[in-house]
Amino acid sequence: MNGPHDLGGAMGFGAINPEKNEPVFHAEWEGRALGVTLAAGALGAWSIDESRHARECLPWPIYLGTSYYEIWIRALESLLLRHGFITGTELNSGTAEPGAAHPRQLTADRVASALARGGPCDRAITAEPAFAMGDRVRLQNRHPQGHTRIPGYARGKRGRVIAVHGGFVLPDSSAHGGGDAPERLYTVEFDGNELWGPQAEPGTRVTIDAWESYLDRA
Repeated sequence: MNGPHDLGGAMGFGAINPEKNEPVFHAEWEGRALGVTLAAGALGAWSIDESRHARECLPWPIYLGTSYYEIWIRALESLLLRHGFITGTELNSGTAEPGAAHPRQLTADRVASALARGGPCDRAITAEPAFAMGDRVRLQNRHPQGHTRIPGYARGKRGRVIAVHGGFVLPDSSAHGGGDAPERLYTVEFDGNELWGPQAEPGTRVTIDAWESYLDRA
């Protein structure tokens, strides 16, 4: 979808000024926001792609006007409501209603192993690759209503395949309950002039990992 999250190549947001000796968290609540998001994800009710889509579905003024972890919490609220883990009354009151605990919980003794295991998204596929190293390809210029990993600034642009990978979960399907639908992944290199015209910084190269269905031959 064309949401506020897709800011690659956008202008008008000012300079990026890295903070010297930046802490991991700027406030204690940010650490708790990360923790509760990971714990809720361990319930197994949604994929990482659905959680990303929940963030990008936030209205533009809210997304652009809130901090990183505020976005995480707002998206988590929508996921918990959507999947029936909390009610609107509970969310507004901050108090849980009586009920049975969910059978799948991320307890403190399992956190380290869960983080080490992660959520692998590679999948076995048998289909031969449609593209090979060095092939000229074009990233499709499509604007889906749902989740996609096609960056807006590169849609319709031509590049060259520089790496052919195995199968990976297709985010466009996984984000909407359509299953893994694994596809082969390719790393495609784009010239800066192709993306931004002659005003691009000389020598600029951008690489994008693109699923097979994102690409056409150029």
